[in-house]
Amino acid sequence: MHEEAIRKADVLIEAMGYFRKFHGKFTVIKLGGSVMEEPEALQALLVDIVFMQTVGMRPVVVHGGGKAITAQMERAGLQARFVQGRRYTDDATLAIVARVLAEEINEDIIRHIKKFGGRAFGLHHKTSQCLWGRRLTLPDGKGGQIDLGRVGEVDEVDAEPIINSCLAGVVPVLPSLAEDDDGGLLNVNADTAAAGVAMALKADKLVFLTDTPGILRDRNEPGSLLPSLTPDDCQGLIASGVIDKGMIPKVEAALESLAHGVSKVHIIDGRLRHSLLLEMYTRTGIGTEIVRPELPPDGPRPPIAIRP
Repeated sequence: MHEEAIRKADVLIEAMGYFRKFHGKFTVIKLGGSVMEEPEALQALLVDIVFMQTVGMRPVVVHGGGKAITAQMERAGLQARFVQGRRYTDDATLAIVARVLAEEINEDIIRHIKKFGGRAFGLHHKTSQCLWGRRLTLPDGKGGQIDLGRVGEVDEVDAEPIINSCLAGVVPVLPSLAEDDDGGLLNVNADTAAAGVAMALKADKLVFLTDTPGILRDRNEPGSLLPSLTPDDCQGLIASGVIDKGMIPKVEAALESLAHGVSKVHIIDGRLRHSLLLEMYTRTGIGTEIVRPELPPDGPRPPIAIRP
């Protein structure tokens, strides 16, 4: 019995250094994918987020909700259509996207954070819009551009409401919806939205919660996890095909965020209970971290603007 108590005390002592190091620092956490579909995994993650806020960190949550959106579209008799991995978003689809993200998933996350003793507030077009963007088109390979409808990318972040929420001890929860200059909504990829928020905040950490252990040298072998990588390592792994498919957008978003002030990016398995705390507060971690010790003078594109 005493040995178990001592073991717990050792864990707390190990974590103490991390509490001090990250106290008052921003950590942007992207929720999405199958993690959102597993209630137990999601609840454990939200408990971790409440813990982080309790010990003085400043977690910020950015979420998507692709599967829930597809399910609602099917109920409405609409066929989901994807172009180069992006959901084509017409006006009818956008209405469903906005409702599911801002009024269902966002409110559910907030409700659970409050249930676990934390404080949270949704920041979106129904409350206080923080993400601003422009329409996104994709090259068709023939010199033209493919129209994706109301799909966009974030090019400006109003950081003040996010920062003020954190300073007040409230966890900001943002859906991946941006507003354009005409006041219309845009459906935004949640990975790039989270990266945009992290860049605007100059966050200490950006965490992508996925359904894999991290970046694997062999996707069929969980033991081939690559625990720490540099941007140059990542570029090489993309070129060699080790990083491919859905992992490429995450890694590209990670590299851009590192180039514009974010200190570390973590890619971890959100289905593993308390994976967030294990990655943040232990020496070994449980996923892949991407680190750039020194920021380059110029990044791949101009930094996302921060509204005064």
